Amino acid sequence: MLSRWMSGSSRNLDREYNCTVRLLDDSEYTCTIQRDAKGQYLFDLLCHHLNLLEKDYFGIRFVDPDKQRHWLEFTKSVVKQMRAQPPFTMCFRVKFYPTDPAALKEEITRYLVFLQIKRDLYHGRLLCKTSDAALLAAYILQAEIGDYDPGKHPEGYSSKFQFFPKHSEKLERKIAEIHKSELSGQTPATSELNFLRKAQTLETYGVDPHPCKDVSGNAAFLAFTPFGFVVLQGNKRVHFIKWNEVTKMKFEGKTFYLYVSQKEEKKIVLTYFAPTPEACKHLWKCGIENQAFYKLEKSSQVRTVSSSNLFFKGSRFRYSGRVAKEVMESSAKIKREPPEIHRAGLVPSRSCPSITHGPRLSSVPRTRRRAVHISIMEGLESLRDSAHSTPVRSASHGDAFVAPGRSGRADSSERVAVIADENYSPADSVLPTPVAEHSLELMLLSRQVNGAPCSIEEEKESEAGTPAAAEAEEAGGELRALCPGAGGLGAAQAEQVNKFVLSVLRLLLVTVGLLFVLLLLLIVLTESDLDTAFFRDIRQTPEFEQFHYQYFCPLRRWFACKVRAVVSLLIDT
Repeated sequence: MLSRWMSGSSRNLDREYNCTVRLLDDSEYTCTIQRDAKGQYLFDLLCHHLNLLEKDYFGIRFVDPDKQRHWLEFTKSVVKQMRAQPPFTMCFRVKFYPTDPAALKEEITRYLVFLQIKRDLYHGRLLCKTSDAALLAAYILQAEIGDYDPGKHPEGYSSKFQFFPKHSEKLERKIAEIHKSELSGQTPATSELNFLRKAQTLETYGVDPHPCKDVSGNAAFLAFTPFGFVVLQGNKRVHFIKWNEVTKMKFEGKTFYLYVSQKEEKKIVLTYFAPTPEACKHLWKCGIENQAFYKLEKSSQVRTVSSSNLFFKGSRFRYSGRVAKEVMESSAKIKREPPEIHRAGLVPSRSCPSITHGPRLSSVPRTRRRAVHISIMEGLESLRDSAHSTPVRSASHGDAFVAPGRSGRADSSERVAVIADENYSPADSVLPTPVAEHSLELMLLSRQVNGAPCSIEEEKESEAGTPAAAEAEEAGGELRALCPGAGGLGAAQAEQVNKFVLSVLRLLLVTVGLLFVLLLLLIVLTESDLDTAFFRDIRQTPEFEQFHYQYFCPLRRWFACKVRAVVSLLIDT
């Protein structure tokens, strides 16, 4: 029986697991890993496949069975982090947006960041005014199809590409006009570089929204950017806090606290409520990593952070990578021949194909084996069941880049977009926050009524394996539970009081336990006949002998006297 158990254990340790990682160009990288393989091993395999040296800006994201997103931790076993059953599916994404993407050393790194920001634009996370949106889309067009050619690009050719969640005819004409007249002669690398320079100037560059609620129950989005911590609410940015002003981050349950120290010794604490405790912990870990990466001068300054002030309670986490300054210094030392870049969009064609046929020339993610046909307006309606939406329009611009949908796009029978159902998954986008349908439903509805843009987050459901209709029904039930209005505030306050009481009781319990253990140890030292080396060394110390004869023995005699008195009293009565 023992030999059978040992052979089974050895087979379990030698087991290999299949991993599929979806890349930024929607291709897939498949490999096998051992049970004890660390996240760093998988990440290094991936970077070797991509020929990527400036890899500290990137990470691997996955989603657990509860639809909570996570960044793969490189110091831990991959298998132990994945709660889902193999084969494992993950996504390669930008984790830390470069402060200046145009200053990246290698073109391959700039290209990958370009692909990420292009995804942000398509899914509605990068927002800008109409003129900026047209310029960004024209840069993408130039990078993917080259110079305008009347023989290849007929009238209305820009409408065949989906750059944003929604288009207007006016915006499409502006994109085509810029592409024809201003960008001629630019190589793909030049167009991508100009795209990055423009995107960097936008208010929502690098924004990674986490849906939450403030203390008043209002929907808000928290985000960590290269420049600091931002809070987005409604159509404006209500807080922007630089990294050097953030003194502490912690969480308890679903509550996230941000401690800020500003000028003139002004200290404030921002409090927000995440949809689930897991989402709050993920938000906290993202904040710790981003602050360490952008704020610190050296990775040796990184410290282990606890989510609670009490040593026996809360989570502990430590950022394990290099910081931004070290990454830039390391990049400056790279000396090699620039690696060849295989751009997915540059496919020669006599005519510009529509987004439903032909080679992948558009910004819509490439279809793989199976595809579902979803109209543009159906895609927008599906957002009401999605976890992610673009939080705001830029408050500094009067004209949002998304105009109301054209009637031609509203009719699903006239024009259809092809969106691969493998792409419509909760781990395929840069957004880290999990499937918080309940916290975003009201936000999306209010934005649609006001004419605000909604993002097409078609990267939602394939990995979770749950039908959209079932999620919508479940979200509807959870929405009523999580949005109770004023009553919800009272419940939140009661929950905070209960947490405080539980913390106090836990502290008392631990204290009593420690005292009991110390008492047992003292009795063993003074009253038992155990003669081990450990006890012998303690008993022979002058301090213990003084304590034993001057304090413990008198205390024992007093206690014995009191016990005898009580016993005699009981006998007499």
